[in-house]
Amino acid sequence: MNMFAGKIIFMVTCNINKFNEARSILREYNISVAMLKLKINELQDDSIENIARARAAEALSKVNLPLIVEDAGLFIDALNGFPGPYSSYVYRTIGVEGILRLMDGCDNRKAEFRSAVVFSSPNGDMKCFMGISKGTISEEVRGESGFGFDPIFKPEGGGGRTFGEMSITEKSLYSHRAKALKRFAEYYKSLKRSF
Repeated sequence: MNMFAGKIIFMVTCNINKFNEARSILREYNISVAMLKLKINELQDDSIENIARARAAEALSKVNLPLIVEDAGLFIDALNGFPGPYSSYVYRTIGVEGILRLMDGCDNRKAEFRSAVVFSSPNGDMKCFMGISKGTISEEVRGESGFGFDPIFKPEGGGGRTFGEMSITEKSLYSHRAKALKRFAEYYKSLKRSF
C-alpha cells in the first residue's frame, strides 16, 4: 500500500496559473496538491535546476512539509538561450512584444521551454525532475490562454498553434511543465514510505 494515499503535496508558488496547471496534471495521478505561498529568495543562476533546488531547500526549512517547487525558462536559440532562467523578469519588463522585437528579421526561430520540478520532504529527500518542450517562436502574439510567453511559443507537434491557443488539457500534451510533473508523479506514486 502506498503510504502517501490521501496525503497532500504542497506546491510553493505565487503563480495561480502555474498552480492550476500542476493541479490539473497531478489530478490524473490522484495526487492532491495545495498552493503554498511563501516568501522565498530567488537565487540568480544560469541553471533553472539550481534555482529550483535552492528554493525548495529554503521552503522546506520554513514549513517542514512535503513540497514541490517548479522553475521554468524559455531558451531561444538565436538569442543564445536568452531569456532562460531570467524569463520571469524579462516577461515583466519587456513582455512578449519585447521578445518579438528582439527576434524581428530572425530566420532561426527555434526555442525550447525547460522546467525543473524539485520535490523535497522532511525526511531529507530532494529530487529534481526535468521537462523540455521544443518548438519555435511565432511571428506574432496568438491566443488568449496560458500565461507568460505561451502566446508566442509553438510546440513541436502542436499543429502550428501556440500554447496560448490551447486549453490547459491540450497544452499538457506538449508542455515542459507537464513532462516534469508527470515524472515527479510517477516517482511520488512509487514511494512506499511515509515522511
